[in-house]
Amino acid sequence: MAFAVPTSGQTQESTRVASNAVAGTLTLSQALEAAWQRSLEASESRSRYARAQADQAVNQSWLAAAPAVSMGRREGAAGAPAASSETEVGLALPLWRSGQRAAGGHVAQSQSSLALATERAQRLRLAGRLREAIGALHLADVELQQVERQVQVLGQLTQDVERRVRAGDLAHADALAARSEWLAAQAQANSARQALGIQLAHWHLLTGVAPLKVQTSLATSLTQLPDNHPELVLASAAMDFGQRRADLERVQRPDSPQLTLGMRQEQPGLGANSQSSLVVALRLPLGGQFYQQPRIAAALGELGILQTQTQRTLERLTAEVSLAQSQLGLVKAQLQAEQERAQLLAERARLIDNSFRAGETALPEMLRAMAASASAESALARQQINHQTAMARLEQALGLLP
Repeated sequence: MAFAVPTSGQTQESTRVASNAVAGTLTLSQALEAAWQRSLEASESRSRYARAQADQAVNQSWLAAAPAVSMGRREGAAGAPAASSETEVGLALPLWRSGQRAAGGHVAQSQSSLALATERAQRLRLAGRLREAIGALHLADVELQQVERQVQVLGQLTQDVERRVRAGDLAHADALAARSEWLAAQAQANSARQALGIQLAHWHLLTGVAPLKVQTSLATSLTQLPDNHPELVLASAAMDFGQRRADLERVQRPDSPQLTLGMRQEQPGLGANSQSSLVVALRLPLGGQFYQQPRIAAALGELGILQTQTQRTLERLTAEVSLAQSQLGLVKAQLQAEQERAQLLAERARLIDNSFRAGETALPEMLRAMAASASAESALARQQINHQTAMARLEQALGLLP
């Protein structure tokens, strides 16, 4: 499926040329990548990856936190000889609790998976916006082409009517009616150019690339919601991350155990030899689980919410696939009806045109036949785009990335 997307221009002529000339080909995948690089979601994704990598680096460390250095000196203690002193230097090493490091590693790994799933889901949502933008841009382009074709036909008809008026075959009122229809078509063309300019601006704001000919994939043969739908994968990854965090909260405490290694030097007094000794101390916080209960309860509450969201996401996506399939079927039936209607009205307009040129049909009836045929042709063109958009929406509902 291909969408002809015109380039922008300042004048009416440049817009018309841009809407009909194709300078190159741009796949939907390339457009998605361009839009992703300039989106806020890309910055958020990089931030999530950086945080996940930082958490993994922390959990690979042998220490639970940064070590601390302590220094102390005491002079002239009570009951001690004169000039006595004591100097102590120590290094405090925070230690992991049993199971805390493994649980933290699982959280970091789950966080990386969640970051990847979030990026894919955000890319899918952005692809949906691109699919809608392509459909709207193609629709505006086709409507402009239809109106310009009508302007050309009515212009030729106006010239023919004016020539016949000068020859005395038609009344001056017929020339006025033909020119009036031609001017009305020109006004519609100006409105169509304005609508096309709006869609061009929206496309450029979304992707930042030239709106060339965009190729999209054909509708898939899938009929059911796939298990690897990015939204389902994201919901599953979020639930796994919530479970890992709850497991970490169960083994994590506000304070970590500390191993202190130090050296103590004692100076008994004047004339006495100093004495050095090694200091080894272990600090074990007690009762921290009681103070951790609020955080555990909060993590379990978030996990319950994520489980409910996963179920609702599955129900929503299933309904969206069913709705997209139903809409595609309706659009196909309507497209077939519009094709038959356009063929009938085109044949009728051709017959009435022959009758008008033979002088057997009045101009108003000729104009009505042309208007009806042009309206049917425009409706057919719009319905063809609606059919392409419906197929794109089905691909979007099935979670297919370009």
